[in-house]
Amino acid sequence: MNTEKLLVPRTIREGTRDCRNIYRLAILILFAIAIATLSVGCSKEKTEEAAVPVAAASVQKATVQRVITADAVLFPLQQAAIIPKISAPIKEFYVNRGSKVHKGQLLAVIENSDLAAAREENKGVFEQAEAAYVTSTAAGLPEEIQKATFDAQSAKEMFDAQQKVYDSRQDLFKQGALPRKDLDQAGVSLTQARAQYELAKRHLDSLNAVVKQQETKGFEGQLSAAKGKYLGAQAQYSYSEIRSPIDGVVTDRPLYPGETPSAGVPLLTVMDLSRVTARAHIPQKDAALLKVGDPATIEVAGFDKPAEGKVTLVSPALDPNSTTVEVWVQAKNPNQVLKPGTSVRLSMVSETVPDALIVPASAVLTATDGTTTVMVIGSDQHAHQLAVKVGIRQDDNVQILEGLKEGQNVVAAGAYGLPDNSKVSVEAAKEKETEKGSDKPSAGEKPSAKDSSKEKKQ
Repeated sequence: MNTEKLLVPRTIREGTRDCRNIYRLAILILFAIAIATLSVGCSKEKTEEAAVPVAAASVQKATVQRVITADAVLFPLQQAAIIPKISAPIKEFYVNRGSKVHKGQLLAVIENSDLAAAREENKGVFEQAEAAYVTSTAAGLPEEIQKATFDAQSAKEMFDAQQKVYDSRQDLFKQGALPRKDLDQAGVSLTQARAQYELAKRHLDSLNAVVKQQETKGFEGQLSAAKGKYLGAQAQYSYSEIRSPIDGVVTDRPLYPGETPSAGVPLLTVMDLSRVTARAHIPQKDAALLKVGDPATIEVAGFDKPAEGKVTLVSPALDPNSTTVEVWVQAKNPNQVLKPGTSVRLSMVSETVPDALIVPASAVLTATDGTTTVMVIGSDQHAHQLAVKVGIRQDDNVQILEGLKEGQNVVAAGAYGLPDNSKVSVEAAKEKETEKGSDKPSAGEKPSAKDSSKEKKQ
């Protein structure tokens, strides 16, 4: 009896254990079926590749320009800060600030009464010296020169007379009517007369070369000294008359009549504002692309239209302080609206390339090593990575030198991180951009039901 009691609980326990095993087996079978179902679903998803929405742009031909920009400051075409050469009170001004003046025009006068008197005095001394010079050079020669001249003339007459006597006796001697002794005597007399004439002539020439020349130099020296003093007095007087050295406009007149200008301080400032020059400092690599005559524009804050100009100077040397190159751009300023000292923005065109292949700058991807690529959309609607060589960058476009042809489509937006040979959807990108834009329909496009309902509510 005790044995049966022990057997019954054991059987029950074994049956319960079998049930648990069967239950676990069923769970394992269900789990395996679920895993198999999930794997089949994933494989189906992999086979069905999703299209990535992108924005596309076609490769086009256009004219591109290499533009170098820089900040600059405006300067006048010419400027003259007129500083008086003498120190004296200002007698009178003939112009005001803003007056237009011409080269040589009288602008102001400094007190010059003493200078005018000195000029007149020296003028009189000069005129006296000039009169004395004329009188002295035109008057008779000194007595010594007169005596030498008379002796030379007498010796010449004696020589001519002896020459005639000798010629006459020589004819008679040839005819046999005169003895040899008389002919020889005439020859001796002729030789003596010739010697006396030559001696007198040399003496006269010596006097003329020394005495007359020295006396003439003396008179010329006196005349030059008087003339120098007169010109100096005239120059001092001219310094009291302030005249404009250039054509332009008076931009500064700090003093009033009666005041005495300080040494080194400009009395007036005149600027030629018919043209302005924008001066900028740019890096050496950019300056190497520019040359005189390149077109440029000057943009001024507050002006809608930039002023057109040209590059007039590319400095041949670097600025030692900034190691940059100074460049000048000159532009017309007919209405004088461009003011010197204004900060402006320069845009200088160093190169123009017609019929260049261009793509949006956003389509070009630059790797860490500097190589550039684009994603080209093929006919199979897949994006293929292609290496390209870029050139000029202008605004939002980039010139393509190698790698693309006109008419090809490239990914303009969404190419970053896009794997090679990925399927893309251009239409999806366009719809996405439309959603981001305004709710109003574009021209020629029918409004949606949503837009119509909005309009009705409004």
